[in-house]
Amino acid sequence: MFLVGLTGGIASGKSSVIQVFQQLGCAVIDVDVIARHVVQPGYPAHRRIVEAFGTEVLLENGDIDRKVLGDLIFNQPDRRHLLNSITHPEICKEMMKETFKFFLRGYRYVILDIPLLFETKKLLKYMKHTVVVYCDRDTQLARLMQRNNLNRDDAEARIKAQLPLKDKARMARHVLDNSGEWSVTKRQVVLLHAELERSLEYLPLRLGVLTGLAGIASLLYLLTHYLLPSP
Repeated sequence: MFLVGLTGGIASGKSSVIQVFQQLGCAVIDVDVIARHVVQPGYPAHRRIVEAFGTEVLLENGDIDRKVLGDLIFNQPDRRHLLNSITHPEICKEMMKETFKFFLRGYRYVILDIPLLFETKKLLKYMKHTVVVYCDRDTQLARLMQRNNLNRDDAEARIKAQLPLKDKARMARHVLDNSGEWSVTKRQVVLLHAELERSLEYLPLRLGVLTGLAGIASLLYLLTHYLLPSP
């Protein structure tokens, strides 16, 4: 099995593309969902965040107040690095658990929905393929203004706060262009899924695991046959 990192930008249509992959039966892991999960009360990351940033980052019910925490690390590289050092290892552990579950169920590839795939670059080394859901700047701006009921200045500010989609497209192995009709985009998703399904890149890992399991089984047989006393 291999991993496919999928990302996009605000109002580029990434969520809609993810839905199509899911409708096609693909395994999808939302890293944002995992990130929210690992900071829940009772988890190690929650305790370490409170120790590092104080109880002012807590809501009344004990959950992390994401807005307050975001304000604390805004334009504070040292604090942002501290937060990442707490959460990223826990996110990676949960991500690997979910990935292994899909491996056991026989999936050939798993899509990881990672909003900041190219910005942080921390997970890039694990990705066999990278996919960007792209749309041109004018389309992105118009969709964002309509979707969020924003004026032009506010919409442009939100887009500028992110790495430009054209830069992400240059770094990605696959680009799904969602600038035009949705039917065209959907066809691109279907074709990419077919290409990934045909890929044999999942075989080395699966064969390696099967070889390892066969070796363990042989060892257990030898131990049982030669070391244990006969009845």
